[in-house]
Amino acid sequence: MLQLDDLSFAYGSVKAVDQVSLDVAEGSIHGLIGPNGAGKSTCIDLISGRQRPTSGSVRFRERDITRMAAPRRRHLGIARSFQRISVYPDLTVADQLDVAGRLVGEQDVDAVVAALALGPSLPLTPSEIGYGEQRRVDIALALLGAPDLVLLDEPAAGLSREESIALADHLAGLVRERGMTVVLVEHHLEVVYRVCDRLTVLEQGAVIADGRPQEVRRDPRVVEAYLGRSAA
Repeated sequence: MLQLDDLSFAYGSVKAVDQVSLDVAEGSIHGLIGPNGAGKSTCIDLISGRQRPTSGSVRFRERDITRMAAPRRRHLGIARSFQRISVYPDLTVADQLDVAGRLVGEQDVDAVVAALALGPSLPLTPSEIGYGEQRRVDIALALLGAPDLVLLDEPAAGLSREESIALADHLAGLVRERGMTVVLVEHHLEVVYRVCDRLTVLEQGAVIADGRPQEVRRDPRVVEAYLGRSAA
């Protein structure tokens, strides 16, 4: 579904993404992990169209979208969430989902609400709900319109272990029910190992490992660069 070929991006002389190539299979949850500053969020920006690469290409369903603007990519079926909660602070959760759903032609907002267990939060504003619920609202907004590819940038950031596991289970269920493909940037390794079909590991903007989670977690380069020897 998604191919990155020798994708690079630099901030001046600093290479944030350095010749990254990866393939994301349709219907999979593909994890993108690595230390802070490894280039993960920049990769998400390049896939979503928020940034333009210095070199290389992005292909979606075999179509070159490297120079395509972010709104056009959203219409093609690529959606994303953000590290920082991007919900509208003055609208109730129900109103937010209703407005966003109308904009993207979502036919079944209730299904997204049920999948992310947001029912009790519907009459409330973001300031009246917990951080975990706010994260789920942000993800729900990305899922509206039944996008083919969803880019999730640290959806479990700031959540407790229990909240993170619950969110991971919701995510896995949504992928199965809605036939979606997900690229997941996440620091919670328990979440990553629980739901990802494949992992790509970045360090200093470059790919140092790629494969199934059980293979990647044993890779000596990954153990040393990110996971720590206790994770092996």
